[in-house]
Amino acid sequence: MSNVSLKEKRYKRFITIVSIVIPLAVAALFGIKIPNVEPLRFLPPIYASINGLTAVLLVASVVAIKKGNRKLHERLNVTAIICSALFLVMYVAYHMTSDSTSFGGEGIVKYVYLFILITHILLSIIIIPFVLITFMRAQLGNFPEHKKIAKITFPLWLYVAVTGVIVYLMISPYYV
Repeated sequence: MSNVSLKEKRYKRFITIVSIVIPLAVAALFGIKIPNVEPLRFLPPIYASINGLTAVLLVASVVAIKKGNRKLHERLNVTAIICSALFLVMYVAYHMTSDSTSFGGEGIVKYVYLFILITHILLSIIIIPFVLITFMRAQLGNFPEHKKIAKITFPLWLYVAVTGVIVYLMISPYYV
């Protein structure tokens, strides 16, 4: 077995585990409330801002690679991955210390909110293996395959980042 295929096998195993464990852990932790802890009410605008920053980083990354700046492209994507991980940690911490907030809007705006929220949640789960596979292919130097999947990963990840901000802006008036 070649060194690249051995590395790829290890990456794929890691990607599979992470892609299963993260959604399950978030679902499990979402239901756990830490008793006698002050709610971390300051976190939602911070993690919404991190989502916004992630969107900017993703767009800048595409611009960088189109200009042929592979090193900047790589740095921007690594930073976007770190931002997504930070978002996840803060999101879970908030929900482990705070009650869920119900959307108070009515009529069509409520259905728009629910559509955005549901697609955001579903795609945030689906995007995990896409991001990791895209990153793996770049790390292994498999740029033709990296480019193929990046054409799918980029719009999905951008959608998740942007809708994260939209969901926050729509629900923020209803925080207690």
